[in-house]
Amino acid sequence: MIKTATDTDCNVLAEMAIQMWDSASLAELKSDFSEIVSSTAVCFIKYLEDVPIGFAQCSLRTDYVEGTSSSPVGYLEGVFVKEEHRNKGYAKELLLACEKWAKTRGCSEFASDCELTNINSLKFHLSMGFDEVNRIVCFSKGI
Repeated sequence: MIKTATDTDCNVLAEMAIQMWDSASLAELKSDFSEIVSSTAVCFIKYLEDVPIGFAQCSLRTDYVEGTSSSPVGYLEGVFVKEEHRNKGYAKELLLACEKWAKTRGCSEFASDCELTNINSLKFHLSMGFDEVNRIVCFSKGI
């Protein structure tokens, strides 16, 4: 079962998300998800026998999105499945829920990104029909 997250699911989302985005604290992620589920973005939670095992977060982007030519664009902000449940098609189910959500909001394109070093994410995206459209290296320095 896949459920659309509400404000009562922020703890569940944060507890899974910290395994993926470990540079944030649990409290920060809970606060972030509270804002997300109250906005125009959406999170979906995958359950097996009433136990949450994964989630996907997607949004609508109206700014320029690499490789797209329309607006808004559905955007996969993150997808996570607990390690013991991976490679069973659950991330694909979550992605399809995101794509369906984006289509109902007028999107004809769907995009995402991943870190250059995240080979598992790259493989997932390519296996789900995404085309790689760009690679960048970002720079910063103090002045």
